Amino acid sequence: LSGVSDRIEAIIAAIEEGDVDASIRELEEQHQALAQDMGVDLDATIGAELIELRNQVQGASLIGEVTPRLHAHLMSLGERMSTKLGAAHLRTLGLDAEWVDARAHLQSVHNPSVPIDRQMLSAECDFAADPAVQAQFEQTTGVVVTQGFIAQNPNGETVLLGRGGSDTSAAYFAAKLQAVRCEIWTDVPGMFTADPRQTPTARVLRSLDYDEAQEIATMGAKVLHPRANPPCKAAGIPIVVRCTPRPELEG
Repeated sequence: LSGVSDRIEAIIAAIEEGDVDASIRELEEQHQALAQDMGVDLDATIGAELIELRNQVQGASLIGEVTPRLHAHLMSLGERMSTKLGAAHLRTLGLDAEWVDARAHLQSVHNPSVPIDRQMLSAECDFAADPAVQAQFEQTTGVVVTQGFIAQNPNGETVLLGRGGSDTSAAYFAAKLQAVRCEIWTDVPGMFTADPRQTPTARVLRSLDYDEAQEIATMGAKVLHPRANPPCKAAGIPIVVRCTPRPELEG
């Protein structure tokens, strides 16, 4: 499922070049192959989203422009398609998986002084504890599959949370739900004393307080986005970084 957002970005770039058909066909073929491997019916699962993507992209290609609103909406389709396929695949494995639209629970904070492109493509959300969201999630009986990276503004429009938005989404949900902890699964087992790709002797930091983690993230460490820290800090929720390729590591 990885790389869907990158493919959507490539299609957005192709709009301004006036050649979108090939990019759309490639994305459709990749999703078809993925659905077959997963044992999932493509049309029943994400057929509507693929049609919506093609229609919106072809319309935008006629004028050769992608507005911030359209950019956010197109990128959200990538998240929605990948998570719908993921939830459907989990159900084929016998799990009770429920797909939930993150935009129904995460709302961005409106700030009229912020430029429209930042409002749409790098939004920030309210993360106060939300009893209504907690009640809705308590009614679910199985695994909840939702999206990172996307939210909704007060006008009901789709917005993006910027780079690292999936980490931030996890933190927003954790704070709203008053979760016991927030796990971030990534390609490394935690924050290091230095970049391990540059410094072989770098070691994993087993424990950090929120301010230390914020400083390291702000200085450019890619393990945890700086926006993911404040929601969990405010709610006193521990953040645990785990390694997807090495799940046996403590993190």
